Formats: sequence, structure tokens, C-alpha cells
Amino acid sequence: MTLDSGATGFMMVCSMLVLLMTPGLAFFYGGLSRRKNVGNTMMMVFAAIGIVAVTWTACGWSFAYGGDGSNPVFGGFDQLLLLGNTQSMLAEADAAGGDAVYPAITDVVFQMAFCMITTAIITGGVAGRMKFGAVMAFLTVWTIVMYPVLAHMVWGGEGSLIGGMIGALDFAGGDVVHISSGLTALVLCVLVGRRHGFGVIGYRPHNVPFVALGAALLWFGWFGFNAGSEFAPDGVAVLALVNTVAASGAGVVSWMLVERVVVKRPTLVGACTGLVAGLVVITPAAGFVEPWAAIVMGLVVSPICYWAISVAKKAIGYDDALDAFGCHCVGGIVGGVLTGVFCVPELSWTDFGGLVYTGDFHLLGAQVLGIVVTIVFVGVFDIVLGLVVKACFKGSLRVSAEAEAQGLDVAEHGESAYPAYVGLD
Repeated sequence: MTLDSGATGFMMVCSMLVLLMTPGLAFFYGGLSRRKNVGNTMMMVFAAIGIVAVTWTACGWSFAYGGDGSNPVFGGFDQLLLLGNTQSMLAEADAAGGDAVYPAITDVVFQMAFCMITTAIITGGVAGRMKFGAVMAFLTVWTIVMYPVLAHMVWGGEGSLIGGMIGALDFAGGDVVHISSGLTALVLCVLVGRRHGFGVIGYRPHNVPFVALGAALLWFGWFGFNAGSEFAPDGVAVLALVNTVAASGAGVVSWMLVERVVVKRPTLVGACTGLVAGLVVITPAAGFVEPWAAIVMGLVVSPICYWAISVAKKAIGYDDALDAFGCHCVGGIVGGVLTGVFCVPELSWTDFGGLVYTGDFHLLGAQVLGIVVTIVFVGVFDIVLGLVVKACFKGSLRVSAEAEAQGLDVAEHGESAYPAYVGLD
């Protein structure tokens, strides 16, 4: 086969779109945070970019996609630092589009971008009170061990545990990206503890235009995230693109309707959150469902995520500062389950289609089992890693009460996003 310039350009553009998502998340999270913590909140996201760029090149790619694919939970050590593989990666490709192939090394940066946004999402759960060094230590180990192993379990081929043996479908990262990052954010925020004043004072976004800007960048980048996961510029990629637009739009509409009923007025922050929820829910299903199903998924996910953020969070009492769990983990679970309901049989990667087409519960059962395995694996690993990092940082993951009151911009980094501001917060 000869390399195809169209397929190569397609995958390069999709990779750059996904890379754009992480700086977009920095604006989204920065706008949602308090004025005194905006720099620290955005800094954690940009630090995740640096960490993943190194760990993924050094070992993450190899652990996720190395080896011969026979191991159900681990890739291999054969591509560490990509040593000795550069020439073969420039010449070889493994695309879904038959003769339309691209350099295989493109997959390295495409999957690196996935790891970056996943890692960055985690930081939203602990915004405003976790030691910066502890965050960096946790994320470094997480990107070396947790993410590559889960990626292999889902996308590692026929021998992989979740994608192959269980037969669960995940087109672009419902398990790998959203459930893993949202659940990790929940575990970390519980280990760190609640912010001082949680449940007493109201935390409002300090910069709504930042939130809208970040959501817009995420929305734009998500087109490469989902369409690029077909790994070929074909009809399924276009279907994934259409479904991404349809589901995200439905998520916006649904969230606005919920706010209109519950709080009597729709908000821009709510619309942006609904947009993200719609994007999250369609991610595992983007190339498997028809557009009408994508709209249904977007309409369904926003009320569920709204309930998780506004009701369940208060009832349980966990302090997920920027609602990474309520939006990403909950939305990812909903998307994974509904994939088993709406998957078109002809588009399925397995021999089984969705419940509404076949009346067969096999795929739905596989989806649920895959989600359960993901939650157990990620949850146990996160708890162990969190406790180890806590012990390494003198038994505490959080900053002092004085530093938290002062704000982490100054306390952790010695700078302020708004140096001329002299008001409260």
C-alpha cells in the first residue's frame, strides 16, 4: 500500500483539533473557578500537557499499543521512547479505510492528545485546595500506568479485556476518557477533602465569557476527537461528525429547558455545560448510531447530569469543585449504556447490535459489564495511588488553610491573574 495524502492530512488535522481541546479546557475550568484560583486552575491543565507529552512518548504509547495484542491488559515494552521504530512508523500505517493509509506515527500524537485531555479533566475535581506538587505527582504516575493500561483494555485489539473479550463498544473514549477521568476526579476530591466553606458559601464562576470560550474550543476540537476515531476519512467519520453536532446541540437545548423549569431562567454557564454533556454522551457511540439516536442521547443526558451536579452532589456531600464527575463520568456511563441500546448492527465492531434493532440484550450487557470493569479498575487504582501520594506529601494532599484562604495563585505560584484587583475573593 502507498501512503495517501488525504488520509494523512485528515489524521493530522484531527490530531491538532484534539490537541486544541486541552487549552480549551483550561479556559473552561479557569472561568468556572474563583478569581483567586484561576491561574492555578489553568496551570494544572497546562502542566498536564507537559506531563503527558513526556510520559506518552517515553512509555505510554508502548504500554497501551505495543506488543502483539495478545495480552488482555497491557501492550508491551517494545516501543519505549519510540526507539528503533521511527522509520517503520514513517512508512507503515494501520487505517480503517483500506488503501487510504497514513504514516503510523500519526497515531502516536492522536492518542497522546486523548491522554492529555483525559488527564486535564481530572484536575477540575480538586481545584482550589490541592497542593500543586501532589497533583503533578499523581498525574505523572496516572499517565504512566492507569491510562495506558485502560486504553489497551478497551482499544488493544481482539485480545483486550474490555473491547475484545467482553465485547464492549467505545468509539472514542466513553470508558477510556470520560468515566476514567470523572471517577478519578471524584476519588481525589474525597481524599483531599472539601473546600473551606463548602455548603455554606456559594461558589460562582468568576468569568462566564471564559467558560463560553473554553466550551467553544472544546466543541470545535471534539469534531476531531470523534470523527478522527474512525482513523479514515470515510462515511463513518462523517456520521460521527454529524452525531457529535446533533448530540451536543440537543444537550444544550435539554439543559436550558431543565434550568427554565427548575430555576426559572436559562444561563450561559448551563448552556455550555449542556454542550459538554452532549459531547460526552455521544463519544462512545459516535460511529455506531444514527443521528436521531444522537439527538435522543443529548436530550437524555443533560437532565441526568444536572441531577448529579445539583442534587446528588449536595445529598452525598462530595466537593467536586468543577463537576468533572457529574458531567464526564455520569455522562460517559449514560453514553456507554445507550450505545448498547441504539447501536446499528451493521456499524458494530462485534457480532451484536443495539437493543432497539435486534431485541437482543447481549450488547447492552457487554456495555454495562465493560463500564463496571472500568469503574472497579480505575477506582481501586486511584485510591491506592492517592494514598501513596498522600503519604509522600507528609500525610496531606491539600494546601494549608491560610494558603487556601489567600488563593492558590499567589500561595502556589506567586502570581495573580488580576494583579490590579483589590476586592474580595
